[in-house]
Amino acid sequence: MSDAPPISGTRIALRSGEYAADIASIGASLRTLTSGGRDLVVPFAADEVRPLFRGVVLVPWPNRVVDGRYAFDGVEQRLALTEPDRGHALHGLACWTDYRVIERSEQSVLLQAEVVAQAGYPHRLRVEVAYTLGEDGLTTAITATNTGATRAPYGASGHPYLVGGPGRVDDWTLQVDAAQVLEVDPERLIPHGLRAVAGGEFDFAAGRRIGDLFIDHAFTGLREHRARVVAADGRGVEVRWDAVAPWVQVHTGDRPEPEHHRVGLAVEPMTCPPDAFSSGTDLVVLEPGAAHTVAWTIAAV
Repeated sequence: MSDAPPISGTRIALRSGEYAADIASIGASLRTLTSGGRDLVVPFAADEVRPLFRGVVLVPWPNRVVDGRYAFDGVEQRLALTEPDRGHALHGLACWTDYRVIERSEQSVLLQAEVVAQAGYPHRLRVEVAYTLGEDGLTTAITATNTGATRAPYGASGHPYLVGGPGRVDDWTLQVDAAQVLEVDPERLIPHGLRAVAGGEFDFAAGRRIGDLFIDHAFTGLREHRARVVAADGRGVEVRWDAVAPWVQVHTGDRPEPEHHRVGLAVEPMTCPPDAFSSGTDLVVLEPGAAHTVAWTIAAV
């Protein structure tokens, strides 16, 4: 019998009351989250290569750097293109890093990893991810510390795919109260300006059934730092976060594979919008020795 860990990395099981969660060390990924046996996120198996960024921690940037190119402190940088179909650098540099378990209890775990200086990102970060399960749900906190000698551009998010209830995304109601949405071109999802959502197809302030609408957009001007996805019976899941993340990416999970197509709604609190390394919008700049923390909580409705 092999003593090798599961293919998704070290498995960390958390329990608190009706809640149960499983964390996979590769990517510090949220692998499962249930309440009373009901899935709150789309799960994946321990012995499965994590599909579609489910539950992964996104550092040192969320979403895309367009064409993998940006300039920082007057120096042009080129990142590896990890979204080859669209030609972008996607979701940071730690998605496939195997995090170390630093502290662990029945209800919490602290994981740690390093983002090393490399081509396109010549900076060094220590990243700590704390998962805490309690009566109010599962809280994820990401803290990045600049351990290098140069100041570093930075952004963070997570990538949970929420399960509103039986059926698929089309059957669920989404509520997120935002004033603006970042428009993107339909082919490469390159952002090209904000527009108001009031009265339009992306107006979910009062809660509205998603139907067959395609969403892969970042919302801002948040009146509440909260998003809720519910089924027809009123049960569902909610994400709450603090003002450190003034953006939230929502994605309906449209895929060519039937088993993955619109089975969960990605709701990603973000500290900055897509392509912030290029635009500078809400970009965090970590001075040497400085740290940054962002957190959110996923709970049953």
